[in-house]
Amino acid sequence: MSSFQTLVEEVHQNDRCHMCGGCVTFCTAINYGALEIGEDGLPRYKDQNSCLECGICYMLCPEVEELDVEINSLANWEEPAGKIISSSILRARDRQVLDRATDGGAVTAILLHLMESGRIDGAVVSRNKGLFNREPMLARTSEQILECCGSYFDVSHGTYHYGTQYSTYSPSVQALGDVKTQGFRSIAFVGTPCQVRTLRKMQALGVVPADAIYCVLGLFCTGNFEFDDNSRKRLEKTGEFSWKDVQKINVTDKVYIYMQDGSIHALPLDELDFIKRRACNYCHDYSAELADLSFGGVGSDDGWTTVLTRSPLGMEILRYAERNSLERLGMQDPDTQDQRSALDAEIQDLKSRMQHLQYRRLENPETTAHGYQEMLERLKYLQKQKQKLQPAKQRPEQHALNSCLEVVLEKCRQKKGQIPQSRSRTAPATVA
Repeated sequence: MSSFQTLVEEVHQNDRCHMCGGCVTFCTAINYGALEIGEDGLPRYKDQNSCLECGICYMLCPEVEELDVEINSLANWEEPAGKIISSSILRARDRQVLDRATDGGAVTAILLHLMESGRIDGAVVSRNKGLFNREPMLARTSEQILECCGSYFDVSHGTYHYGTQYSTYSPSVQALGDVKTQGFRSIAFVGTPCQVRTLRKMQALGVVPADAIYCVLGLFCTGNFEFDDNSRKRLEKTGEFSWKDVQKINVTDKVYIYMQDGSIHALPLDELDFIKRRACNYCHDYSAELADLSFGGVGSDDGWTTVLTRSPLGMEILRYAERNSLERLGMQDPDTQDQRSALDAEIQDLKSRMQHLQYRRLENPETTAHGYQEMLERLKYLQKQKQKLQPAKQRPEQHALNSCLEVVLEKCRQKKGQIPQSRSRTAPATVA
């Protein structure tokens, strides 16, 4: 029977471990206590004598093909990119969410809706910890969910920091370890494709803590990256920017670096190949094909989120969330229109005051310079907020959705085609 040692030999030693933490989470939740996460982020023995060699840790690994038939049956998987019932282009209605969001804030809006309606009592997300670091957490309140909105240097689900080494990956499955011990009954899980895969394996086996999972929200993922201070400096030079001036980063078809002065730097994804994790080269899943709902910025205009509905539960969640939390492309939201009107009025008033102050600066430049600069910063901020609330580019809704879905499917095909032939996983197994 395969054991954790088999996992080490087949996965870890070949640099294929995604550090999802699924093996350690199960072993800890069941109180075996044989495994732990090492300082390098890799699972390791904590007490080898406690290991029962049950083989479950091996089966849960996303790089192991055992249980493929079961999890694809569970998710009704089909070619070419998993079950897709429908596609949508959405954004949050809440101004607080939009201000923080990387794309349209749809994930956060749905989590807040689920929490406030009592459908969940917790959510596995990741939160910011410094400029480059993010860590997994089990959010217990709406305030904690809102705190985790947006991304910094993360392609998928946040960053995890080991000394001077940085990684765009958060072992979020580990946050499930608190579910049983703290009495949670209904959890929403947000994660990358490999994390979603591990969670579905837990559900297929019926092992804890998967029994407390209400829904699975997956994130589009081009890959994750590991870098140190030298790599950061190299990225600065390549992108011609300074980290201290970065406001946020978003990775879709390119790496978009948003600066505090409003400018945007765009880097081709292959510019980051030198820091891409080796394990990601063997992952075939771009769009979280086994999730209930999948989210990403690819295919949508700036400030909107592409959403793929994959299960009946996903359909139900989206239907109720749209009633009060989400705005759909092509649907005019009265609250958003009112916000745009209020911003227009404030911008016009500010421009008039700045024009008046410019005349005064001719008489006394020293005393008015500081006030003018404050107004200028305020104007830039208001214009950014107005841009976020602008309607999407005028294009027929159905055409936009078809175009959006085709872009996502093409990204899925590209990722499957990039798997090294020597390690290529066969097409996911299906049930007749």
